[in-house]
Amino acid sequence: KIKFLYYSLIFNKISLQMSPDLLWFCVGAGEHLRLCPQDYTCCSSQMEETLALQSERDFLKGIEDTSQFLLTTFTQRHRKFDEFFRELIDLSEKSMNQMFTKTYGWLFTQNAHVFQELFVELRRYYSGGSVSLTEVLSEFWSRLVERVFSLVNPQYQFSEDYLECVSKHAEQLQPFGDVPRKLRVQVSRAFIAARALAQGLATGRDIVNKASKLTPGSECVRALMRQWYCPLCRGMPSLRPCHSLCLNVIKGCLANQADLDTEWNNFIDALYQVSEKLEGPFNMELAADSISVKVSEAIMHMQENSVSISTKVFQGCGSPRPVPARSKRSPKEPGGNRRPFRTYSPEEKPTTAAGTNLDRLVTELKERLRPMRGFWVSLPHTICNDERMAADVTNEDRCWNGQTRGRYLPDVTGDGLVSQINNPEVEVDIARPDVRTRQLIMELRVATNKLRHAQTGQDPDFMDSEEGSGSGGGDRGERYSDDWPGYGPYSPPHNKPPRNPASSPGKPPRVRERNGSKWNRNNGHGRVKSATSGPAFASPPLLSLSVMVTVATMWR
Repeated sequence: KIKFLYYSLIFNKISLQMSPDLLWFCVGAGEHLRLCPQDYTCCSSQMEETLALQSERDFLKGIEDTSQFLLTTFTQRHRKFDEFFRELIDLSEKSMNQMFTKTYGWLFTQNAHVFQELFVELRRYYSGGSVSLTEVLSEFWSRLVERVFSLVNPQYQFSEDYLECVSKHAEQLQPFGDVPRKLRVQVSRAFIAARALAQGLATGRDIVNKASKLTPGSECVRALMRQWYCPLCRGMPSLRPCHSLCLNVIKGCLANQADLDTEWNNFIDALYQVSEKLEGPFNMELAADSISVKVSEAIMHMQENSVSISTKVFQGCGSPRPVPARSKRSPKEPGGNRRPFRTYSPEEKPTTAAGTNLDRLVTELKERLRPMRGFWVSLPHTICNDERMAADVTNEDRCWNGQTRGRYLPDVTGDGLVSQINNPEVEVDIARPDVRTRQLIMELRVATNKLRHAQTGQDPDFMDSEEGSGSGGGDRGERYSDDWPGYGPYSPPHNKPPRNPASSPGKPPRVRERNGSKWNRNNGHGRVKSATSGPAFASPPLLSLSVMVTVATMWR
């Protein structure tokens, strides 16, 4: 293609200037030339300017063609992963609606907005919103415990203040057992990694797009013209520049891009490592699939322990008012004879996004990431290894050395801006780094930092508020086997120090503080003692216990 440009451009230009003076151009002196050697020449000043512009276009086209692999990979992989992750969230919500509607019917549809809000916030987080996953899940469980507590105690009326008291102390009561912690860990890790990967691929696309669209300086254009088109002006159109000459010219023109290399390699490595996490312990398919299953397990746990939970609530929040008309649900009420929530085996779990597979997506991505390392440093070699751009390295004596046919003697300069101080072909001001390139380096560092935090299940945007709460560093010691079906329950380490309640974001109170309630009177300082570590209240009266046993059967 370059040869075609050589001949078509020059001969078209010459044909327009056919005159007796044409022979003079090929054998005359070249004092009028500004870029090529001022010996005999076939080029006029106008032709030299035209060829200089053509050399700039050829150079930019070479950069565009070489970087097309990067741009296409990041664009296509981002689209595929983004569509896949969004579809997983949609399918997770759909499967929960189907599972819970079939299992509990009217009672679920009546409270469906609680679950809908959860998925709205999960989508908002994945889409880049300023959302804390820990707070989203905490709010979901708080709302859910209020709804479920009312349903397992239909013979009582509960005010908003009373239900607030229940949800405020849910962490002590642990009405859903250990399920909220497990779901938080699994969902946080997977969503943080999925969002970081999608954002990282978009960043890679944008970086390549910006870095490959450069404006060559005047010294660069002068050097490009000298190596590619001066042989033509000397009457040797088939002579290509020596390989070392080409390297020095292109390295001088791409000095700033070469400085991207270190941060670029760190960025590619971080993308690779996050993708590996997604096909392993931070699997997004398993996390999205497990939401409905784990919520079902949580409700089942509260149902089975409703007597003890309700008794502790009545002791701590006070005795509620009975319902005046009736003490339990009518059998004719819609959903009254439905079966309770139940757990589901792995075979019954909902299917994931149709038409693709996370393992396949990750494998394809990793195969494309590997050759991206060192791209900006190797770019001059890639361009000069093209036989249309430079002579082969084995053809050192029969190539254009910048003046005539012969061996190119200067050494090849190093990579990066500082190394161009000794570049014999391109004059580069090493004291003035390119501002645009420095901005790209900072963008790469920010993206790499997010990816590295995602590898440990951390979201740097919420590390201060979520320290030790799933998205923060406190869960890094937890075993990954928690995330996989078929493993036993996780056993926390012994003598683990208690968490500071001030460092864990709780649900913001909707009403005033209950300074006179039994919760605060019994626990005036710090957190109340966990229900799993010992009884927090005296044994319930026998009458209350018998009532609880009677109404607890409603969920069954």
